[in-house]
Amino acid sequence: VRTVMSIIFLILLVPVVLHSDEDIVKWMPASVLTILSVLFISLPIIVISLLQTRYPERAIMWFTRKLSFTTQRNCFIWYNEFKNAVVVMGKHPKMVFRAFIESGVSLLFIYATVPAYFTGLNIDFDLQQVMGRMVLLNLILYFSPTPGGSGVAEAGFLVLFSNILPNGVEGIMAVLWRFTAEYLPFMLGAVVTIRAFGSDVLNMASLKSKTTEGKKNE
Repeated sequence: VRTVMSIIFLILLVPVVLHSDEDIVKWMPASVLTILSVLFISLPIIVISLLQTRYPERAIMWFTRKLSFTTQRNCFIWYNEFKNAVVVMGKHPKMVFRAFIESGVSLLFIYATVPAYFTGLNIDFDLQQVMGRMVLLNLILYFSPTPGGSGVAEAGFLVLFSNILPNGVEGIMAVLWRFTAEYLPFMLGAVVTIRAFGSDVLNMASLKSKTTEGKKNE
């Protein structure tokens, strides 16, 4: 549910970013910019409407018809999890709105590590521009085909911030950002998980998954 909220929050910010960052959209006609803004704002409504129909399942079946059974099943599992998340959100609108705001603020604080590093290195920058590009980059990472957006995140950071940062600093800043926003929380989460559930937690999760799958096959 929180992932869905984060994606929707970032999508709703895209029109603001496109209209405020002239360097990104200077080659884009005003009419195209307007269409994209309306599309991004309407996208959550379109997705929720489609979830009430059978069209997404038919589309998944068509796109995965030539793939392996395991891949096809995983695609349907992901879709059902996404659909269930939306259903849960629809049943508790007030709580969802509060969680939506909290998720958005949490994301912005995480992205704020980048301008914090800029400030520490005495680099002149526009805060709104930097945060806007972080919004675009992290929205792309949600749909990245690589685990955790590895490679895509670093390459995207270099593309978006190469004209802001001095030469030779882009790569260092990309590594610092990834370490602070991704790898450090991952390591802390691993420590907390092991301390809370024991060092055998991975084997327990694997055994539970195999048991559940065996019952489904039966």
